Amino acid sequence: MPELPYDELPYDELRWEAVFGAAVQIRGELGGRGRVLSSVLIDFPAAHGPLAPDLVVLAAGAVHNARGRYAAAAAEVVLEVAHPGRDHAWARACAESGVPLYVVVDPAAAACTVHTAPSPGGVYREAERVPFGNDLFLPLGGRTVVLRTDEFPTPGTARGVARGIVDG
Repeated sequence: MPELPYDELPYDELRWEAVFGAAVQIRGELGGRGRVLSSVLIDFPAAHGPLAPDLVVLAAGAVHNARGRYAAAAAEVVLEVAHPGRDHAWARACAESGVPLYVVVDPAAAACTVHTAPSPGGVYREAERVPFGNDLFLPLGGRTVVLRTDEFPTPGTARGVARGIVDG
């Protein structure tokens, strides 16, 4: 059976390719200093309630709260794969909770946006857009984790077709 181009694949398949690719890389770079989880409920402030990010990196030593979940304050990074039509409530919840890094992987745009400098008002004061093919440098708890984006899925690109470095 021939492989389908990415633009014909369901969103969840694209999302899981991006999440799994990122999780494997980040976990390898953490070297046991922190945890990488996917689709696990995290307690955000009451206005947002518990949310299950596509991927969350927890600080080393993070522990479950009385409800058996991690608090948003334990998150070093939340990574979400952009979904057409989804609002930006994630960014607000993460910024209000003080999550240092909020990363949006956007397969349709073939780019990631790294949001930093959260404010209690629910916005990130800084954002850097990084085209797929360029590395993301994520400062996590006194170390820098490098996340390669060259194999993130892009709609309209056949599987297994290499994409070179994109100038951006």
